[in-house]
Amino acid sequence: MIAIGHGRVASLILVTLFFGFITDGFAQEKYPDRPITIVAPFPPGGVADLTARPVAAALEKVLKNPVVVVNKTGAAGAVGMSFVANSKPDGYNLLMALSSISIIPEADKLFDRKPAYAMEQLIPIALISADPTIFVVNAGHPWKSAKEFVADAKKRPGQISYSSSGVYGTLHMAMEMFSHAAAINLKHVPYAGAGPALTAILGGHADTLASGPAVVIPHIKSGKLRPLAGWGDKRVASLPDVPTFKELGYDVEFYIWAGLFAPRGTPAPVMKTIRGAVRQAVTTPEFKSAMEKLQTPIAYLDAPEFQKFWDKDAKMLAEAIKRVGKVEVKEAK
Repeated sequence: MIAIGHGRVASLILVTLFFGFITDGFAQEKYPDRPITIVAPFPPGGVADLTARPVAAALEKVLKNPVVVVNKTGAAGAVGMSFVANSKPDGYNLLMALSSISIIPEADKLFDRKPAYAMEQLIPIALISADPTIFVVNAGHPWKSAKEFVADAKKRPGQISYSSSGVYGTLHMAMEMFSHAAAINLKHVPYAGAGPALTAILGGHADTLASGPAVVIPHIKSGKLRPLAGWGDKRVASLPDVPTFKELGYDVEFYIWAGLFAPRGTPAPVMKTIRGAVRQAVTTPEFKSAMEKLQTPIAYLDAPEFQKFWDKDAKMLAEAIKRVGKVEVKEAK
């Protein structure tokens, strides 16, 4: 057996620790060194999925590393959101979420359910898009302005209907905010998704609808739907004659947005790399072209500004959910 002096042992320990720190440093600098997954918590073809795919393609080129989109669906998005919220915070599982990220925990509280996740488990990376919602009516109705609509709704409380993508969904919440601001009572007819909700108003099974511009503009152009107002802070460029609710005196503002999130606890160097890559990705011609094809304007905000936006949006949604209260989910077919 070879004897080693205490001094030499101490030196060996220090050298080992030193190289250990160096190795860790190199390991951090290597991020990413394997495929990154962006989870879309809704089925293919929806806003989250359609936004995640061009983001993934652009990030892949910037990071020179595979970035794949995986659809983890179920429970109105809770399955995919919970998966990322509870993932290892290493930057390899990211989430493309919609404003419903703030709705699910609040709805769980209403029904005394164990929350699928807490918003605090996720941290924002960047806001990607934010479509101002548009208020449309079936063109067969006589309303030519939001003021005319509100006046009629006050005469017939609970008789004018609106379709939505589901109870507590973003389209439901947008209409709840408007109804509250205008002091009117409308009949809510929830459907299992935005597609069926649109079909309902086109078929005359519902009178009105809140929707993203890209979905309803073709039907506005065809004369089947009539836009009366928008929830944005300014008019939609493709609908210059449609006023905002704020212009009309109703204090409501709401967007159908999509943003990228990571599990809380993701190391600062990794977050810095991801944020920088996204900042670069959204400026590429390929990404801009992809979003133009979706008729969705880019509304990029870096993490600090996105956090402020999210906080404000979540507060509005929480207040709307509390006003609605407990509602048994009975969706129309």
